[in-house]
Amino acid sequence: MKSILSITLISLLLFSCAGVQVSSDYDSRASFPQYKTFAFLKEGIDKAEISDLDKKRILRSIEAEMIKKGYTLSENPDIFINFFTRERERQDLYQSVGIGWGWGPVWGNSVQVSPAVTEGVLLIDIIDGKKKDLIWQGKGAGILSERANKDEQIHKFVSEILKQYPPEEKRTTEKN
Repeated sequence: MKSILSITLISLLLFSCAGVQVSSDYDSRASFPQYKTFAFLKEGIDKAEISDLDKKRILRSIEAEMIKKGYTLSENPDIFINFFTRERERQDLYQSVGIGWGWGPVWGNSVQVSPAVTEGVLLIDIIDGKKKDLIWQGKGAGILSERANKDEQIHKFVSEILKQYPPEEKRTTEKN
């Protein structure tokens, strides 16, 4: 019983410390340095199947990160920003094999199940305002904790994703 409790506590600690796994992709033909203003794509955001409070948290975080990067919120934007969310329950199985001695070697095998956790995925799309083409997409996935402060948790997801925008190659080209 103690070993199951230990594994449960260890996996909870690992999950709570786990960061956001981030990836991104972009259109290599897009001229990122030309984009200076942004707005949100309301029609797309309205379709996100999350609470209105969480939508507001995501919007505020994206806006803060974009302004930090030097972009300006505009009614006639160079780029539109949209986002999508997904979540799923996840449980991991751990198998262990043990050897013991008594009247001879004894082999043991046990399977343990981690507590169920919710994995959340946030996708942020950036769309060229004139061409209406997707030019960049960032994805962040991580464990959602019920005990964590939602504002902080959502801001962490957004900031980790937007660290990759604009693409690194385009940032170095812009400076030259």
